[in-house]
Amino acid sequence: MHRTRRAHIAMVGVPAVSHVLPSLEIIRELVDRGHRVTYANDPVDGVGELIASTGAELVRFTTTLPTGDEGWPEDPVEGMDTFLDDATNVLPVLRDSYEHDRPDLFLYDIGGYAARVLGVNWGIPAVQLSPTHVAWADHADTVMEWLRSRPGAAEYFARFDAWLAENGVTGLDHASFPGEPERALAMIPREMQPFADTVSDAVTFVGPCLGAREDQGVWRRPADAERVLLVSMGSAMTRLPEFYRECVRAFGDLPGWHVVLQIGRFVDPSELGDLPGNIETHPWVPQLDVLRQADAFVTHAGMGGSSEGLYTATPMIAVPQATDGFDNADRIQAAGAGRRIDMADATAEVLRSTLLELTRDPRVAASLAEISARLQGGGAAYAADLIEAELAGALEADPAADGSGVLPSA
Repeated sequence: MHRTRRAHIAMVGVPAVSHVLPSLEIIRELVDRGHRVTYANDPVDGVGELIASTGAELVRFTTTLPTGDEGWPEDPVEGMDTFLDDATNVLPVLRDSYEHDRPDLFLYDIGGYAARVLGVNWGIPAVQLSPTHVAWADHADTVMEWLRSRPGAAEYFARFDAWLAENGVTGLDHASFPGEPERALAMIPREMQPFADTVSDAVTFVGPCLGAREDQGVWRRPADAERVLLVSMGSAMTRLPEFYRECVRAFGDLPGWHVVLQIGRFVDPSELGDLPGNIETHPWVPQLDVLRQADAFVTHAGMGGSSEGLYTATPMIAVPQATDGFDNADRIQAAGAGRRIDMADATAEVLRSTLLELTRDPRVAASLAEISARLQGGGAAYAADLIEAELAGALEADPAADGSGVLPSA
């Protein structure tokens, strides 16, 4: 058991619910252990309420990232450039906020570049909390080389390197700075990680860090529901009325099935036509609570939803929309946990037949049971133990660091 002083831990995030949710239980666990935790983020779109629910103190900044239903660049170089713009905007704000309130350790989202810069500048350890894939052994020779061939890449990489140099970061460049953290905790199942066996020892897969999420409300399974299907395409790209209509056709009045259809805030239920009695629609649902009671899950294969599906052993129909969803959908299928269907093929007939085949396949049930059992051994407490181990080293090196009293870490 590690024993460490009460410490100031600073988390630097990005204002996307899909990035904030995965780490919330780690933050809550650290607060419960008596540490002072500050959380730097833009409190837009409910992010502030999520942070407040953990007991962490909000350090406010104003993001330049897109925060609506649309607006994220489809081109990968433009997407990376968007994060660099935000880091350039956020860094001076956080430097001012923490200059006279320096933490003992930084935690940071994969897009929270400013935290690592400040860690380098001030000699403070920084641990990345990754809600998605991390780099593998030949990442620089494959993915990065492909990116370098894209239009605008040379200009972007030069700008990133200049930003690092201007802010006193040496020995790291546009590839190693974001992709090779000194220490990282990956909050995903190993099954979702490309080339997991070649990932650096600096990364520990702690798996999904899930709590009760009682603050998000509860969902009650109808007494007459033999089986429950959740359809949720995430929290961002949800303007999909045609797809939802196919789901209504596919699963409406399907014997024995009750359907929870999350349609987001940009689609009106009237766009779906008359709904059969076995379908309920909502702009948002407490997804994890529903999944703990569900028998199947139609998902866009975002990392959060994919991880929750594996954790709850829920068979998945993965209909990817963008970014990492396509690779995630393939990994779900490869793990024997579900099937991938591309949107162009997601007709009512295909969706219905896939659901029935998937939920009748004993091999899918067995694969999910094995994965879920393994994931139960990780989580927030394990992640907090690892963070406190990093803290212990930092505080031993600087006995005068902030904090008072000695607390058990577990």
